[in-house]
Amino acid sequence: MGSRWGSRWDDRWAILALLFAVRLGMAFQFQSVAAISPVVMREFGVGLADIGLMISLYLAPGLAIALPGGEIGRRCGDKRAVLLGLALMIGGGLTMALAPSWPWQIAGRLLAGIGGVLLNVLMSKMVTDWFAGREIATAMGIFVTSWPVGIAMALIALPPLAEAGGASAVQLCAVASALVGFLATSLLYRAPPDRAAAAASAAAWPAGAALYAVIAAGAIWGLYNAALGMVFGFGTAMLTERGWTLAAAGSATSLFLWLGGISVPLGGIVADRTDRRAAVMLAGFALTAVALPIAARAETVMPAFAVLGLIGGIAAGPIISLPARVLHAETRAVGMGVFYTVFYAMTVAGPIVAGWVAGRVGTSAVAFDVGALMLAGCGLAYWAFERLSEPFVPGRLAGRP
Repeated sequence: MGSRWGSRWDDRWAILALLFAVRLGMAFQFQSVAAISPVVMREFGVGLADIGLMISLYLAPGLAIALPGGEIGRRCGDKRAVLLGLALMIGGGLTMALAPSWPWQIAGRLLAGIGGVLLNVLMSKMVTDWFAGREIATAMGIFVTSWPVGIAMALIALPPLAEAGGASAVQLCAVASALVGFLATSLLYRAPPDRAAAAASAAAWPAGAALYAVIAAGAIWGLYNAALGMVFGFGTAMLTERGWTLAAAGSATSLFLWLGGISVPLGGIVADRTDRRAAVMLAGFALTAVALPIAARAETVMPAFAVLGLIGGIAAGPIISLPARVLHAETRAVGMGVFYTVFYAMTVAGPIVAGWVAGRVGTSAVAFDVGALMLAGCGLAYWAFERLSEPFVPGRLAGRP
């Protein structure tokens, strides 16, 4: 493998590029409902609350699967568990494409979501294994950029496809992206050599303050993602309510995500270079909380969504690097499972609550206000994380027991 990828320094970034590309396909599949929500509502006779439920169903399995997901990876190997996840994503997508009834749509979405959970938990651990103690915020910032970029691609590519071929064609397109990820992972991924011993050892639970700090970090990541999810989850529906075509609404919403693809890694780089991760994170929370309600009411939609994208992603890298402050190699598998269990609880509840509120108020725009409240919660959760992580000596990062 060394001859294929070059030096070990190059190995890390080549592996990161691979994981980025595979996770991009997961984001593409996740957005395959929200990106064409008017078509889904028309074909299946459902409303905004049902769309919110379907968005959440992709994330819901995380409540049960995220915690054992790390243990599955330890026992089966991270690579095999990720391949299983991709196979489940393919199966769920095919179910949605070939069984055009609402109950089967729900079943297929849940099946694909189980696969997505395995990817999310284990691939985050893979990145941490390769980068713990070495540009972790930068690497995580780049890695999580796959989410907004994949969603942005879906917002541009899927609405025209849905208008031409319906919801089934969209799901087949998402299946194709997962299949490419399966082949790429099976051929190219390997674990870092210095993590082999840790992977073979028994997984341990983080204890005491470390466990509670990981829970707080998971709450921050969940609330933050749920808040940003209001834009790409309900932005298309909000703009179609104003008379925009589905394709135009998807393109406008995708602008937020394309620019988020710039601000997410930039926030991680700035946090690493300045060593002011907390300042970068809190500034991101505050600015985005102000920008969300403004963007929902602005007449000049494109500039408003552009500003939102440029500031919305800067907190991501510092947030996703938080678990590395309190988790060591032997606690990382279970610790990341705890982290993502809390994350999924927040992200599942977010679209459901926002969809219910939007249905009661009668407009999708109110979902942006719900997102602003979630970002306020991020600030409170970070205060708790700082108090809990105080016993850990700076520099004693995961992987350096």
